[in-house]
Amino acid sequence: MSRIGFKNRDVLTILDFSREDLELLFREAKKMEMYSKSALDILRGKVVALAFFEPSTRTMFSFQTAIQRLGGTALILSDVQRTSIAKGESLGDTIRMLDSYSNAIIIRHKIEGAATYAAEVAEVPVINAGDGTHRHPTQAMVDLYTIWRERGNIHGLTVGVLGDLKYGRAATSFILGIMKYRLRRLYLISPPELRLKSEIKEILDKYGVQTTEVSNIEDVVNELDVLYVTRIQRERFPDPAEYERVRGSYRITLKTLENVKEDLMIMHPLPRVDEILPEVDGTKYAYYFKQARYGVPVRMALLKLVLGD
Repeated sequence: MSRIGFKNRDVLTILDFSREDLELLFREAKKMEMYSKSALDILRGKVVALAFFEPSTRTMFSFQTAIQRLGGTALILSDVQRTSIAKGESLGDTIRMLDSYSNAIIIRHKIEGAATYAAEVAEVPVINAGDGTHRHPTQAMVDLYTIWRERGNIHGLTVGVLGDLKYGRAATSFILGIMKYRLRRLYLISPPELRLKSEIKEILDKYGVQTTEVSNIEDVVNELDVLYVTRIQRERFPDPAEYERVRGSYRITLKTLENVKEDLMIMHPLPRVDEILPEVDGTKYAYYFKQARYGVPVRMALLKLVLGD
């Protein structure tokens, strides 16, 4: 989709947004940084429903903070057992109720396609805060903004994505987002069991994106400008035995970084487990906590563009 503009627009997948759309969002997010701990009245009188059917810390709290900083009110559904869902109410009926109460719905769900279904049911804009194993568009927006903000440009970089590329929706969305830029090279780094799904590879092929699959981070880390790390997510594996086979199969340590580029950016959508050791936190390469902080201005900018007058 190539049109520029966000007004009353559903945010379901990063694929729906052109590079021009993203640049517009980034410019707005940079303006919002100065208001990340103050107050605006852009959403005064508007209610945004947060329907989180899965656990979340950064995504939920950054959206909640963004709503409040913009002067709006957050309607929060996070404890399913305290709602009519526990009585058997369908997702469709829940969305219809939230649609009648709010000006927008932000949804997180474990089932792939739940956000798309919600957008079909609701009349107000729906924002996907993560569904299933493939889609997490606002995380990708935050990730791309971090690179754009810190480096000034995304074009011409060598990028490596390390971790669970099979089930990790943050990694998949990041890959589908960064493919919109002219990279020097994109490395997909994972155990063979966790390589990118064929349907995502088909999208990359359709867009003419050349990738290189490798198993060991040590083979390419010295070439990278950006290293995007994700955890192996136990909760995404349909087979616990599959998880046990790959857990702990990669780890970023100070030794890993001995000969990397001076301006390497290490990113991570968080939470982490043991794939980046705490000893890396104090290095100049660690950008993941700053990346998390950028979640508020980026989501403020998105809500302003979608709902603002």
